[in-house]
Amino acid sequence: MKRTLFTILSGFLLMICFTSCSSKAYLFTSFHEPADQGLRMLYSYDGYKWKDLDTVLLKPEIGQQKVMRDPSMVQGPDGTFHLVWTSSWRGDKGFGYASSKDLVHWTPQRFISVMEQEPTTVNVWAPELFYDEEARQYLIIWASTIPGRFERGQEADSNNHRMYITSTPDFQTFSKTQLFLDPGFSVIDAQIVKRVKDNYVLVLKDNTRPERNIKVAFADKPAGPYKNVSPPFTEPFTEGPNVVKVKNKWLIYFDSYRNKTYEAVSTADFVHFENINQQIQIPTGHKHGTIVPVKKKTVKKLLKQLGR
Repeated sequence: MKRTLFTILSGFLLMICFTSCSSKAYLFTSFHEPADQGLRMLYSYDGYKWKDLDTVLLKPEIGQQKVMRDPSMVQGPDGTFHLVWTSSWRGDKGFGYASSKDLVHWTPQRFISVMEQEPTTVNVWAPELFYDEEARQYLIIWASTIPGRFERGQEADSNNHRMYITSTPDFQTFSKTQLFLDPGFSVIDAQIVKRVKDNYVLVLKDNTRPERNIKVAFADKPAGPYKNVSPPFTEPFTEGPNVVKVKNKWLIYFDSYRNKTYEAVSTADFVHFENINQQIQIPTGHKHGTIVPVKKKTVKKLLKQLGR
């Protein structure tokens, strides 16, 4: 009996320690409307309940409209944080870029031109970063419209997006821009997710009318080709999916913009999805960016630097 009680207590204490003593935390890049304010971030210690740092970390200075929408961030193997963002609704043929060691002090902002070879390009939306560990390079994907290039549905030709890609080892040299995804419909807001080696998922928004919902596709390489696009797992008028793995579940956050709510589902296999809206807490005003797993001490240091 004593041994059984000891075993139960030990397991309980281990569970408490695992929950409270975990060294992992999460940052969620964000922006508020109007999008000219700049980079904001949420933080979380469990991936479900988020708090706002409640400050602007980087004010946009480049692009025709000088906005900062859809900020995407990854932490490189040397600890440097790399950030890209949408710099204009229309007219820009590239996106913004800056990097930081501590998320407070940033390098001078640069405009990365990626669609100059296509002079009729309407836009460059929601650049998304992915670090390819095997190839030791960063992949950047984004949505652009080139009128007349692809078949379209009900949406206007100026809103008929496809996904494009470039790669870079150092954010100084970039590969030639290539078409990344043409699923046969207008697509935006895509994010590459690595499950295990040679097993990747692309979470994307089908931007056609009347769809405007979120789906997934699959590949054995991060740059694709991605195939087997799934049925939607969200309602219409949803966008900006962002994925993070917490324990044995993948959480997919997204903006339900018609309802003006931020929502989430969880999945273990990217086939079956469970609504977890009752388990999450997202501050009002948050708009979609990306989630970056970090060490807990990174968040605590950032809070201290900001006087929180």
